[in-house]
Amino acid sequence: MGLALLNCAARLPGIEVVGEIGSKDDIEGIIRKCDAVVDFSFHEVTPKFADICARHKKAIVIGTTGHTAAEKLDIQKRSSEVPMVWSSNYSTGVNTLFWLTRKAAEILGPEFDLEIIEMHHRLKKDAPSGTAETLAEILAGVREQQLGKVIRHGREGLIGERTRTEIGMHSVRGGDVVGDHTVIFANLGERLELTHKASSRETFANGALRAAEWAVKQQPGLYSMQDVLAACRT
Repeated sequence: MGLALLNCAARLPGIEVVGEIGSKDDIEGIIRKCDAVVDFSFHEVTPKFADICARHKKAIVIGTTGHTAAEKLDIQKRSSEVPMVWSSNYSTGVNTLFWLTRKAAEILGPEFDLEIIEMHHRLKKDAPSGTAETLAEILAGVREQQLGKVIRHGREGLIGERTRTEIGMHSVRGGDVVGDHTVIFANLGERLELTHKASSRETFANGALRAAEWAVKQQPGLYSMQDVLAACRT
């Protein structure tokens, strides 16, 4: 993602990369020079970036996934001091999938069984993907369910019949797949599938840079890519 961000930034007028942050770099010195930080590092590093951005009043765009509940709370506290855009996916297409998933769940109702399948490259460290988790949160939200009580990660053995309330989650890993996500709505006699497939990381990079341009003009607060896209449509 770092290389994708650099490649995309070089083609976008109005964007200048003032520094690339590695584990041995002067993080605070680099952040001091910028207007916004785009973070696609690791979940355990994001709280430190958010803290430095808050101290220097710099906007931050977060693309890392796999955070613990405690890490999420620690990071989100900084949004009271700086604009923070935090999304599980910065692709315009995936954010359209989020919208379509909500509308489909509302229209189809509780009679349809819900399953999510995501596939990523063999090097991805966390599962399920942040995007898949967001899709599950949307489905549970529409049905007014507590996600932790209804999520079902894979199936094996004599597990009995599928319950009407569960949301199935299945993670596949292999090769160099950038990111595939499918939401399945299955009922007796019919099935609806919503699928998004990413073939280039530049899709995410362009969206994150778009979010950074938008974030520097905002008041402190916690925003998502949905907010960015909504503002761009008006």
